[in-house]
Amino acid sequence: MTAKECIVGRRSIRQFTEQAVSPEVLEDIIATASYAPSWKNTQITRYTAVTGAAKEKLSKLTSIFPGNSSRMESAPMVVAVSVVKGRSGYERDGSFSTVKEDGWQMFDAGVASEAFCLAAYEKGLGTVILGLFDVAEATALLEIPDTQELVALICIGYPAESPAAPKRKTVSELLTYKE
Repeated sequence: MTAKECIVGRRSIRQFTEQAVSPEVLEDIIATASYAPSWKNTQITRYTAVTGAAKEKLSKLTSIFPGNSSRMESAPMVVAVSVVKGRSGYERDGSFSTVKEDGWQMFDAGVASEAFCLAAYEKGLGTVILGLFDVAEATALLEIPDTQELVALICIGYPAESPAAPKRKTVSELLTYKE
């Protein structure tokens, strides 16, 4: 599979089979995603695999958007994505390197999350990234350390659907040239 085939073919999957994701497959996906670029190679993204009773409890914390509960219940696993705070966008003395301040850590988390999803797709798995959930309660439930910030939840499993690609904007809508 080429990079283009992977990017163009990947879809957000919202219905999964019951087949479990093995630790070996998950670890291979994480190893691949670890190559995602990050601010000054800080590699701040962390992953927590959630299954069983913890996943059931976590799915109840998505009432902000009820559709997310059914997605999480359908998935055999949810991966919580967190970032190490105070590293991305900072200098060693603690000052900001960029006017984006600590916002750069969200960029790093997004790049790493997409790398995770593409690596999963290459392995025949489906994913959907969720951002609407009770962050404080999920952080407590998953025992995310104070040194990290919970950013997103990724449902992962073997797809039970093959959704069509949504309409895309044209290149002329997306691209501007300046000389």
